[in-house]
Amino acid sequence: MTLAPNVSPDLLRVNAEQVTEEITAFIKATVDGRMRKRGVVLGLSGGVDSTVCAALCARALGPERVLGLLMPERESSDETFELGRLAGDSAGITTIVEDITGVLDAAGCYSRRDEAIRSLIPEYAAGWRCKVSLPSVVESDQYRIFTVIAQAPDGAQRRARVSPAAYHEMISATNFKQRTRKMMEYYHADRCNYAVIGTPNRLEYDQGFFVKNGDGSADLKPIAHLYKTQVYQLAEYLGVPETIRMRPPTTDTYSLPQTQEEFYFSLPYDKMDLCLYARNNGIDAADVAQALGLNEQQIERVFRDIDSKRRATRYLHLKPQLVAEVIGGGD
Repeated sequence: MTLAPNVSPDLLRVNAEQVTEEITAFIKATVDGRMRKRGVVLGLSGGVDSTVCAALCARALGPERVLGLLMPERESSDETFELGRLAGDSAGITTIVEDITGVLDAAGCYSRRDEAIRSLIPEYAAGWRCKVSLPSVVESDQYRIFTVIAQAPDGAQRRARVSPAAYHEMISATNFKQRTRKMMEYYHADRCNYAVIGTPNRLEYDQGFFVKNGDGSADLKPIAHLYKTQVYQLAEYLGVPETIRMRPPTTDTYSLPQTQEEFYFSLPYDKMDLCLYARNNGIDAADVAQALGLNEQQIERVFRDIDSKRRATRYLHLKPQLVAEVIGGGD
């Protein structure tokens, strides 16, 4: 593939050693100085982001001051649990298992979601598995509508377009998962006098790929300024196990396997990173198209999708709104 003269993946190349030193200094100064906490706690998903954060925190504070939580539920993949444990072992930190299935059952996470699916696929029942999927933005300018994919115990699949009402019910129900995990993190943070680490990368943070008061809630987010491509560079420098580095980014929210690209983003993370960088730095779509082997019209669609997601998810970034400033209420 021939790259455009000034646009290539090298634009996202960083000095991993220098970035690591900057982030670890930030973590130590924030936790020990500004927050005056004894350590930090974070959820371990088995993905590269949380694993890199665990490694950075262990370097900054010492592994004995970092607590990792493994929080499976009945629809989690076995791989997520095993890789989460590997992430904790590789960072040398203590890990605790908190199975959140009971909390989710009590809150109606599964039953509320299943009821929404049955409004679209009446035969959906116990023993079935599911996920939702979004068409790629690069293929068409048409308005994109989610599809629910349900798989019967015999492997047969049913598909249905998701109505707005069913979509909101499904998403609000599955959001119990992220919010319950964050509740567990803050329980242990309060118990240990620790701060809570958030693990979004720049692509997720910018595009609102998080749940408000769920995985979007944290006391510090040490890699939110880094593109996902750059997180992988740090992972290699920090010695994150190859098994974790080779795992495709997943949501692990639904019972059927689902990639982040399938659920939310328009392209694989490395291509989305370059598009986001280009959008942030005023680089022409034509140059990006040549670099990624797509056409200019497709990149323009991605640019519009980036802008649209920023508008739609602005609410997620907002702090609680006050009528007037309250002196002493914060910075």
